[in-house]
Amino acid sequence: MNLPELGAFLRTRRDRIRPAEVGLPQGPRRRVPGLRREEVAQLAGLSADYYTELERGSAKNGVQPSAQTLAALARALRLNGDERDYLFHLAERPGPPSAHGPSAHVQPALLGLLDRLSNTPARVITDLHETLVENDLARNLLGESPAHRGPAASFVYRWFTDPQARERYPPEDHPHHSRVFVADLQAAAAKRGRDAEVTKMIAVLRRRSQEFAALWDTHDVAVRRMDHKKIVHPTLGIIELDCYNLLSEDGRQRLLWFTAPPGSPGAEQLELLSVIGTQDLGITEGTAPEGLSAAESESQP
Repeated sequence: MNLPELGAFLRTRRDRIRPAEVGLPQGPRRRVPGLRREEVAQLAGLSADYYTELERGSAKNGVQPSAQTLAALARALRLNGDERDYLFHLAERPGPPSAHGPSAHVQPALLGLLDRLSNTPARVITDLHETLVENDLARNLLGESPAHRGPAASFVYRWFTDPQARERYPPEDHPHHSRVFVADLQAAAAKRGRDAEVTKMIAVLRRRSQEFAALWDTHDVAVRRMDHKKIVHPTLGIIELDCYNLLSEDGRQRLLWFTAPPGSPGAEQLELLSVIGTQDLGITEGTAPEGLSAAESESQP
């Protein structure tokens, strides 16, 4: 592992990003042209000391960044695909995660838009409905996305296999969402071709869910771009919102956000949502132990 080169690369990427680009205040006494080390650590979910050791390129403390840590740094530093590949090369890690899956590299354009949606619940998901990154309002509205791997990382998979996945939606709306999810998955499968990941998911879903199998056999195909949803919130009750999707150029990722017409009950509930926060949502599945982020815990021996 070329730690000195890795540290130098991280420094140059940090210096080029302005705080406003990642939603941080400029501050009156900023001595560095870009982000501070602790700011990068915060964005990547790492401790400041851990990131500092990485950037210093010192091997004395046995710093060995995991693939998950590198992916988090690539996201925090807004690296493009080539830069992310180079980061993994310097760390002597296998090729970075593919363009899909819960640890995929979020496309910088979608991530930049997400940063600007501070007053709107929003998240970036894959074409299999795996959450890659989300803002606080999205977590407040929908609950924390569980840290699953494999098919269970997909909300579509959980929709048909885990009754708890449907708790945020009124029962009378479940048939509609089932049809929309299956039609959207049909479109994703067609674009991916002979993709092992989606083929396995479909096979398992057909075995585990009669509802899914019946809908799949209708061969309805439609990419979900807009929908009207009712969300059952534990404190605010039913919130009616419009859900929009902005697809990436290759269709593998999409920015999903919720909004409501000005003056509507939904708009008023969204304002309350930022005040209520996650205080009623409880401890979520897949949370890293206190004092240690998920990315850091992955890199520990």
